[in-house]
Amino acid sequence: MNDPNGPMYYKGIYHLFYQYNPYSAVWGNISWGHSISYNLVDWIHIEQAINPTEPYDINGCWSGSASILPGGNPVILYTGSDFRNRQVQNIAVPKNLSDPYLREWIKSDHNPLMTPMNGIDPQFFRDPTTAWEGPDKIWRVVVGSQINGHGTALLYQSRDFVKWTRSHRPLHFSNKTAMWECPDFYPVSVDGINGLDTSVQGTGTKHVLKASFNDRDYYIIGTYEPETDTFSVNPDFMDSNVKLRYDYGIFYASKTFYDSAKRRRILWGWVLEADGEPDDVNKGWSGLQSLPRSIFLDKTGKQLSQWPIEEIETLRRKEVNLQNKEIKGGTMFEITGITASQADIEVSFHLPNLDEAELMHPEWLDPQFLCSEKNAATGGVIGPFGILALASKDLTEHTAVFFRVFRGHDSYVVLMCSDQNRSSLREEVNKSAFGAFVDVNPVEKISLRSLIDHSIIESFGGEGKTCITARVYPKLAIGNESHVYVFNNGTESIRISNLSAWSMKRAQNFPLHKRRKPEID
Repeated sequence: MNDPNGPMYYKGIYHLFYQYNPYSAVWGNISWGHSISYNLVDWIHIEQAINPTEPYDINGCWSGSASILPGGNPVILYTGSDFRNRQVQNIAVPKNLSDPYLREWIKSDHNPLMTPMNGIDPQFFRDPTTAWEGPDKIWRVVVGSQINGHGTALLYQSRDFVKWTRSHRPLHFSNKTAMWECPDFYPVSVDGINGLDTSVQGTGTKHVLKASFNDRDYYIIGTYEPETDTFSVNPDFMDSNVKLRYDYGIFYASKTFYDSAKRRRILWGWVLEADGEPDDVNKGWSGLQSLPRSIFLDKTGKQLSQWPIEEIETLRRKEVNLQNKEIKGGTMFEITGITASQADIEVSFHLPNLDEAELMHPEWLDPQFLCSEKNAATGGVIGPFGILALASKDLTEHTAVFFRVFRGHDSYVVLMCSDQNRSSLREEVNKSAFGAFVDVNPVEKISLRSLIDHSIIESFGGEGKTCITARVYPKLAIGNESHVYVFNNGTESIRISNLSAWSMKRAQNFPLHKRRKPEID
């Protein structure tokens, strides 16, 4: 699987669509996989929603989105690769609205609805967003493109969701990027963490435009004027040293949706493999979705914050707690009493000796490079400190998720890293380090939450201000042979004000025809 497509909530059921090859563990034969859930944790896999069967999608049913029309009826807009390998936009609707699972979808006789015309390169025209309705009752949708080498969010309008007209100007574009894949455009509240329906506009809202390029998901925050369809932002994509991303690790082609049941916006992202295609074929699968995350505007208004949805906590078992523990420089300890290969760990660090922090050099602008140069084994003053996840007993294998703190001219600078350098004895695995700066005041605390699941570690720093997802493939630290440690390789002592850790039970996933009663655990 790869890109998540048009997740939605419909009549009490969550639907996740995704790019899917039903015949192989490598990319190709792209269809829309379809899974459903009542709680966003346990999933039932049903038949593919859309398959490449028509001239307008015979070479693949690519990414798109679901929208809910007035009256509550869902529709899907998706990109088809047609018989000439052009990218065109199509629509599909449920065959039977009384089927709660929406197992069958019908493609419209009007397809394709949007075609690459008037200077649009047919190879750069894909991934329609969830639609929103303006105050004039006209629907809008954005399609990702590249015009004259510049990343562009093409804007289309329709009154009936069938006949679409391209706007005379795009919603947004950038001369600092190339093709924008999988765009997403949605409102966020300036007054709290509750999500907003995609069609909400006006007072009390900002809008987010996300674009996928350079194998990363970047976003910008701005003001949308629906009367003129203008989107004003500052800073823009790639304008400043701080380039906002959903996730600074392996996370791409993401999609959000509004969960009307719990008034929240939920984000999913495609988490790629970090080994080779032969490994995918050998194990029989590749690609997965991140844990669903609530996403909202941070209190500063300058960025988004994310947090695993509360339903994930239903998987917690065997809790371990620790408070007010000092960790001297150069020491570590193991978190025992949990299953380390499948765990949820939350820890808050207090730093009593911040005045001793190293000076931040002006040329240290690239956090990923800084994490590579100053890895977990490289000593410092305030840090590196954090956790060693999926670690073998002798630490031959481990993945370090950690922080360092530096002194800037007028404030402290907090660096968060995920260091995969010693994550596996396997040589063919990508062991890059990931990193980002975290906009927190370390005088108060620095928090970390990491969810560990065998070959994936999703980490949330500063209560979700900075997120890093890593794929790791240990040979030794597997199952009961996996351990997790808290460490401090700085010279100054730090203090854990609170640590909570849980073993996590396995979520339930099965085909519809094999649905069974929930486990009692």
